[in-house]
Amino acid sequence: MDRYKEIEAFVQVMEHGSLASAALHAGITPVMMGRRIDALEKRLGTQLMHRSTRRLVLTEQGATFLDECRGLLAQWASAEAAVSSQHHSASGHLVVSAPAAFGRMHVAPHASAFLKANPQVRISFNLTDRVVDLVRDGYDMALRIGNVIDPNFVAIKLATNQRVVCGTPAYFRKHGKPKTLEDLKSHNCLAFNLQGGQQRGWYFLQDGKTVTVRAEGNLDCNDGELLHRWVSEGLGLGWRSTWEIQLQLQRGELVTVLDEFALPEYDILAVYPQQRHLPAKVRFFIDHLKKIYARPGYWLRDTP
Repeated sequence: MDRYKEIEAFVQVMEHGSLASAALHAGITPVMMGRRIDALEKRLGTQLMHRSTRRLVLTEQGATFLDECRGLLAQWASAEAAVSSQHHSASGHLVVSAPAAFGRMHVAPHASAFLKANPQVRISFNLTDRVVDLVRDGYDMALRIGNVIDPNFVAIKLATNQRVVCGTPAYFRKHGKPKTLEDLKSHNCLAFNLQGGQQRGWYFLQDGKTVTVRAEGNLDCNDGELLHRWVSEGLGLGWRSTWEIQLQLQRGELVTVLDEFALPEYDILAVYPQQRHLPAKVRFFIDHLKKIYARPGYWLRDTP
């Protein structure tokens, strides 16, 4: 059996916490993953981990060997990247995280063109509004929108975004338009939550300071696309990103209010851990998205 695959399997199992999770990430069966670990321990003549149905625990020898294996894999990746960066093609498994709605609308639809130009690449997407740990969870890169970036990461600007309060013309004809932030209390504000009904605030700029207004309404959820649909149906006001609603604004299907209180634009970023040699698969995919987002009128076209 390939020694590299054995070492890679050992590192993946410890990073993902189980044979099943590591196997899913690697695209193989848990049985195959277990066989690679067994072959590695047999070849070394020592037990690297204690396995049970609930958890994996490294032995003393396993803990020492794990650090060495991580170093070897990092050196191997750097060597491959140094060579591949000299060519105009990429290869390998690219693992990407992106916010759920943004990923569905503006990342995943562009994968087919990228794969056509780079047939030796395989891409796995994880679309979630949770901020993932790139290193611990084994991601090559992530798309982030206006988040604070860890100083150990590199962030590449892809485009800009702004948050605005919006609603349908029909909603405003029936309920009127808010003129001040205080007026939001008398409107049905459709809120985003991530903690079982605990509503998040909407942020604005007032008198040079960032202020928070609690969004109160009869609907809230943890799915941005569902909130967008509710706003588009005229059920209430939403605090939405311009990347999501630009086309509707141009068509007059949605109208913004309180623009004078909107926070300044912020960046849509591609983020990856700092490393000596950036793999071509990451660099090429970032360049691919950057070129697409820079096309005139891109944000005003229909979602692919």
